[in-house]
This record gives sequence, structure tokens and C-alpha cells, in this order.
Amino acid sequence: MADKEQKLFMREFFRKTGKAIYDYGLIESGDKILVGVSGGQDSLALLEVLALRARDRKHNYQVVAAHIAVEDVSYEVDEEYIRQFCGQLGVAFVHRTIDAAVRDGSGKPACFVCSWNRRKTLFEIAKEQECNKLALGHHRDDAVESLLMSMMFNGIIASMPPRLAMFEGTFTLIRPLIYLSKEEISRYAAYRDFKEQKKLCPYERATNRDAVARIIKEMETLSPHVRSNLFAAMSNIQQEYLP
Repeated sequence: MADKEQKLFMREFFRKTGKAIYDYGLIESGDKILVGVSGGQDSLALLEVLALRARDRKHNYQVVAAHIAVEDVSYEVDEEYIRQFCGQLGVAFVHRTIDAAVRDGSGKPACFVCSWNRRKTLFEIAKEQECNKLALGHHRDDAVESLLMSMMFNGIIASMPPRLAMFEGTFTLIRPLIYLSKEEISRYAAYRDFKEQKKLCPYERATNRDAVARIIKEMETLSPHVRSNLFAAMSNIQQEYLP
């Protein structure tokens, strides 16, 4: 019974990813996609799903993986594990080490500075590898948290779009896991026995995102479907009932 449940879950996981790709037109014939692989379960799941789908000739796209090591932030991943993981999938692997310019007392949030510099490096690698798209492992819960953060701290309604055209439409950022929850991705990672990072980022629990995640968890005591409802609300804006 356990094996049957696992197979059904894995099938549903791939179905949801495929539905997001179809609904938002994330992948087109001839695409060359760079997948940002941090070493976390989200990015490993994304890479595996896209690489396995690419084996079906009807999809006709290529996948390249890139890992950005940050030397001035004390987290640690097993680079060799990521390299072997890519090798098993038949995916080319690019490794780059950067100084993310994270400085205590600079007045800029460490996560913002690190993320900005890693994203910039991924764009550079995408250009070098002649990739026209960059795929990131953000999921539904990330999008919901970003929505509330934008409203609470910036006074705007914005989040993480599944597809974002950039550089005058010459490059596209995509998020194929956008229909999946954090819990589903954790379950997928457990089934696949993904190796955990050696040392977590020291800044990841000291952010507004972590605080907002706790707020959403409290909201679930009032409405168990709050995450899916908040996600659905982003595509169901009734402007006539807004100021």
C-alpha cells in the first residue's frame, strides 16, 4: 500500500508541475533552461522533474544546472553530491563561487544582498550557456508569503509570478513548482532521499519571511485552506470592490 501511495503522489507531483508549465506557457520547444540549484530540496526537486521531462522528445528542451557558492556566508552544501546528482540526470553542471558582499552593519538585509548577487551571477551564467530561461524552485507557499510581505511592508499587491519576461523580453524567469506546496516538496524530497545541506544559512531564520510564515500558520487555525485561498486570490482580483 505504501508503494502505491508513493507512486500516486509522485504522479500527482509531476502532473502539477506539468499543469503549471502548460497553464503559464513556461517551457516552449527549443528552450535551453538554466536551473538554479542551491542544494536545497526545492531546487533538487525542480532539477529532477525538468530533467526527466526533457527525456521525452515531444517536449524538446535542454536543461543546464548551476550552483552558486557564497564564500562570505557560512552555509555549506555538498558540491560533489550536486555534481553527481546532475551527472545521474545527464545534466551539464556549472559551479561558480562569489563574494556576495554581505557586510554586518551595512544597513542592507543580508538575505536581500546575497540573493541579488546570486541572481546576478545566474543571469551571467545563463548568457554564457546561451540559455533563454532561468528556472527557480519557488513554490506556492513562497508566493503566498511574498504576497503578504508586499502588502504588509511595502503597501503593494505583488508576489512571485510563474513567468516573468526580462531584459526587454529576450530572457524569461520561470517557476514550474508554483502549484506545489512546501509540504509536497518536502515529501518528494523524502521519497527521493535527497541529501540535506551540511550547514544552513545563519540568516534564514532572521527574516520577515520567516515571521510571515508563522503568521500564515496561525491563520490556518481560522481557515485550513488559507494558503490555497491566498494563492487563488492573486488571480481573482475584483477591482470594482477596491478603493
